[in-house]
Amino acid sequence: MTLLAEDVWFRYGRRGPWVVRGASLTVAPGEVVGLHGPSGAGKSTLGRVLAGLVRPQRGRVEVDGAPPRPDRRAGRPNPVQVVHQHAHLAMDPLWKVGAVLAEAGAGAGAVDPALVPPELLDRFPHEISGGEAQRVNLARALLAGPRFVVADEISASLDAITQAGVWRLLLAEVRARGIGVLAISHDGPLLEAVADRVLDFADLAASPDRVVTG
Repeated sequence: MTLLAEDVWFRYGRRGPWVVRGASLTVAPGEVVGLHGPSGAGKSTLGRVLAGLVRPQRGRVEVDGAPPRPDRRAGRPNPVQVVHQHAHLAMDPLWKVGAVLAEAGAGAGAVDPALVPPELLDRFPHEISGGEAQRVNLARALLAGPRFVVADEISASLDAITQAGVWRLLLAEVRARGIGVLAISHDGPLLEAVADRVLDFADLAASPDRVVTG
């Protein structure tokens, strides 16, 4: 099972500029692929396309030959889960952490206590730190049983020590489960430290003289 993007083009609206231009990449099971580029380049948009949250105007995205989307009839969630940078904004402020995790369809006992300590389960999002909130979001994504995770600037707003702790826990989990990761960041040294290989977003784009219409 491989996450595949082939000649993917995407823009917002029918007349907007192309945000993703002819991007192609693969992520294998258990592989951590870094995607490097400056803020605003279109990396996050490509991550959303890879997770099936938006559909490309051209090209294809597949997981094991099928587009990434949940199979509600079979009760299977999306095989590609996204973890965003702003952890607190990804949680309902009126839900306690235990309820946030239960939304993924698993009980609190299924959560690795190294990732989310039990004492956090009865707290509201505003009662936990940014690093703790990001661990909750990682745990929620992993509870969905994904084959791939798009980690979009997940440690950009954290201090260096907390950043290292979040990545250490995530890498331990995905290595143990054979989950592929696309790690999106503008931080090149971070990607060199955590990824098996690093792609530059600019290198994925089609040549400037190639134009797609329609």
